[in-house]
Amino acid sequence: APQLRAPAGAATKWDVRQKVWDQLEASGLADFPRPVHRRIPNFKGSHQTCCSIKELDVFNRAREVKVDPDKPLEGVRLAALQARKTLLVPTPRLRTGLFNKIVPPPGATKEILRICATSQGIKEYSVPVGLDGKARVDLVVVGSVAVSEKGWRIGKGEGYADMEYAMMVSMGAVQEDTPVVTIVHDCQVLDIAEELLDDHDLTVDYILTPTRTIKTDCKRPKPQGILWHKVSYEMLEKIPILKSLRYREKQAGKDVTLQDEHSDLANTHTPAALNEKATAENTRPQAAIGSAQTGQHHVESDSLSPRLEESGGITTVYVGSIPPSVRVSELKCALREFQATPLRLNWQGAQHKAFLDYKDKATAESAISSLKGLSLGGKTLRVELAKNQRSKG
Repeated sequence: APQLRAPAGAATKWDVRQKVWDQLEASGLADFPRPVHRRIPNFKGSHQTCCSIKELDVFNRAREVKVDPDKPLEGVRLAALQARKTLLVPTPRLRTGLFNKIVPPPGATKEILRICATSQGIKEYSVPVGLDGKARVDLVVVGSVAVSEKGWRIGKGEGYADMEYAMMVSMGAVQEDTPVVTIVHDCQVLDIAEELLDDHDLTVDYILTPTRTIKTDCKRPKPQGILWHKVSYEMLEKIPILKSLRYREKQAGKDVTLQDEHSDLANTHTPAALNEKATAENTRPQAAIGSAQTGQHHVESDSLSPRLEESGGITTVYVGSIPPSVRVSELKCALREFQATPLRLNWQGAQHKAFLDYKDKATAESAISSLKGLSLGGKTLRVELAKNQRSKG
């Protein structure tokens, strides 16, 4: 296929994406799911192209492989499972943690492995890997909309692949020399102007197409971790595990100021201002913590309005798997940080658990989704609605 040139002049990433999507559809190369617009496009022959990854040394040496969940990468996921490698797949839009590890049932047939490689299999045969799951990824396989022979990549524009990579750097799952491979149709390989690239953009080391294998020898450094000043509150809300990483990096003394915080501090109605307030509260003397440290039960309540109590709407959240080293003050600090401060906290440290009361079910569920993936003392906590909601009153 003739190599496309990105539109001359002031082309944006969106111009490049549009051109590739249009070309795939117009030439009859696009494959299910269609239309390919706004997706990592699947193309006819993607499965055979994926098979050529078995000829790459970096694939054969890898023990743990992270492959995006996109349809055109299904063949790579299958190849990894067939070669008995550990396969990690990011959870869609990172809504519930970072990775799922695909675990085929013992003695899985070829057919079952084939299902494990599909989006259905990712749902049925996977277990979540927490931040402290000690993932050590030897090879990263990403989908692309467009890529240049120099290794510059354009994704579908939502930033998830770049963010996943940055998060893997942050949790120590990838090193600077971990190779990155992408699989595209020949018509997706085109010249990309360097000025279109941002410092958070992920570059690739190998490009596999139906007709060739390109080693890019890309010199541009990959992202060195999460660039917090480029992360918005909106992204933080969408990706619960990002909050945990931010909390962890903040504890380690890193600057985790968000994009919106720089401009927002003056405005008292912004979440940034709420954050400031939470920090101020943080510095107040902690009440009655002494008893908690000895593992006694310890209930702390903000001024509860009797009306709320009587309405019976209060919903309790169970927090389990709390390591013995964690103190109630650390949990309270994390709850404030994640804007999930309960009306009442019932700490049962000796039993490695705590109960949090919220004013209603919606508030409780929002707290659960904020705290998903939260890790304290090196362990991911269990956070869920308490099984038997205690009688309130």
